[in-house]
Amino acid sequence: MCGIVGAVAQRDVSDILLEGLKRLEYRGYDSAGVAIVNSDNELIRLRRLGKVNALSEGLSAAPIAGGTGIAHTRWATHGEPSEINAHPHMSGNDIAIVHNGIIENYESLRDTLRNRGYQFTSQTDTEVIGHLLEWELRQSENLQEALQKTAQQLQGAYGTVAMDRRDPSRLVVARSGSPLVIGLGIGENFIASDQLALLNVTRRFMFLEEGDVAEITRHSVTVFDINGDQVSREIHESQIEHDAGDKGKYRHFMQKEIFEQPSALTNVMEGRLSKNSVLVESIGTGAKEILSKVEHIQIIACGTSYNSGMTARYWFEALAGVSCDVEIASEFRYREFVVRPNSLLLTLSQSGETADTLAALRLAKQKGYMSAMTICNVSGSSLVRESDLAFMTRAGTEIGVASTKAFTTQLAAMLMLVTAIGKEQGKINRQQEENIVKALHSLPSDISKALTFDSEIEQLAIDFADKQHTLFLGRGEYYPIAMEASLKLKEISYIHAEAYAAGELKHGPLALVDADMPVVVIAPSNDLLEKLKSNVEEVRARGGLLYVFADENSGFEACDGMKIISLPHVDDIIAPIFYTIPMQLLSYHVALIKGTDVDQPRNLAKAVTVE
Repeated sequence: MCGIVGAVAQRDVSDILLEGLKRLEYRGYDSAGVAIVNSDNELIRLRRLGKVNALSEGLSAAPIAGGTGIAHTRWATHGEPSEINAHPHMSGNDIAIVHNGIIENYESLRDTLRNRGYQFTSQTDTEVIGHLLEWELRQSENLQEALQKTAQQLQGAYGTVAMDRRDPSRLVVARSGSPLVIGLGIGENFIASDQLALLNVTRRFMFLEEGDVAEITRHSVTVFDINGDQVSREIHESQIEHDAGDKGKYRHFMQKEIFEQPSALTNVMEGRLSKNSVLVESIGTGAKEILSKVEHIQIIACGTSYNSGMTARYWFEALAGVSCDVEIASEFRYREFVVRPNSLLLTLSQSGETADTLAALRLAKQKGYMSAMTICNVSGSSLVRESDLAFMTRAGTEIGVASTKAFTTQLAAMLMLVTAIGKEQGKINRQQEENIVKALHSLPSDISKALTFDSEIEQLAIDFADKQHTLFLGRGEYYPIAMEASLKLKEISYIHAEAYAAGELKHGPLALVDADMPVVVIAPSNDLLEKLKSNVEEVRARGGLLYVFADENSGFEACDGMKIISLPHVDDIIAPIFYTIPMQLLSYHVALIKGTDVDQPRNLAKAVTVE
């Protein structure tokens, strides 16, 4: 959940570390710190509460020069945000360490270390790793061996990097459940929790596997697997855009990513659609055979990805005729479940490192699923590497914590997957496939039309500035779109928001309706429109304040207590994706008016790599 950067080089690394932290600030921003071994072999540490800018100002006032260093930006798990809890942590004056994840047995380890005479200065679980490493180093030949012994005693998830001022020529790292990537340079090497941090210094990367421990020097990288055997890991050339971390003309990353959706959707479809058909082979090697046998889809996801899975469930069953269940990963992994015959496990994740989703995948693979597939945005991620099939969304780097283009590209990917399954199993005929593909081809231009409502929605958002609660309503596949709209509003504006299937109003939520609660309704022109209009009347009769985002052909008319945002008609099959855009814009503009931190909302982080 936090950001790690490390470097060992002949040149001064302080600027490299600081730039890497800025690029990773979406992963954690409660505090930030850096530790560098200077030319006198002194270990100098600087930590600051708050964002990376505070650390940058501190380094400007008191520069630290040296060729080996580690840095960290934190999202608090153990211990409140404070300078004393900020990373790097130290054991004595020699060992410095940074860590992502949670050590579940840290309390028992801390008691053991206290009995050995170690003193703790923070509330974090990370400090336990540092002291345990120092203890093991006393009985080991080198730091790498000591870290291997330390890792064997840790329970939980960790991505950790350590250095010893007495041997500044190397960094040692360990990965279990929390991603780490090694960046390869010429006469210098790097480590980070995300390759985005290192794109200004290298484009060649090596991804560590579960249980790996590695030693990094200026001229070499040596990796040991979970058994302690030396292994080689494949080197990848990154294709991520170098300027993906820049906002460009936009005020926030979230705004930029909302407006990138037409191009992101073009990218996810490129090479996967012909003029009239879905190219099943483009889904992956062996996809044709697997999809032809699928009788059930089990979707596992968290947060926004869960909402996209809930939307796609309607498509899997209505279009492809395949039963589909969707479950929150943190619930799925902790219950007894029954695997249906010929069931495809489908995981959804923007980062590919979501801890609960990854753990659920590993558990499910032991239970006899026919195959495991992931729909993901990060090519080198753990979910991609550990799944049988990977359908990449190609959305480009998403930095805003509140996901936008990852959601819409996941939906487009699943609509293509639904069509491929239906096609292979004879549930979708040629004409139906052509209709779906035609709608998909029109999607980028349809999304561009939705973005033209930005100014109108900006004015509408003023009505929400003083509100404390909001209700979102939808029917059918628009219910999970309402769920996603609710999630976006609460994430970035801190307004309490709930979503309901509109037919459920009379079963409880109507008790909440009054003139102070906005009720946002998603109203496409479809078979459920008349039912939805009845639900709208239920709200009006109780004095509710209605905001209806309606198809221009739906027949809604503005009146007292009801504002209509009339949207162009789009094909029914891609309309759920289309109606997502106004919801994103509404949340964004409400957050702007309320003055919240749009890109880095409180208490949240982008890549949820802890349970």
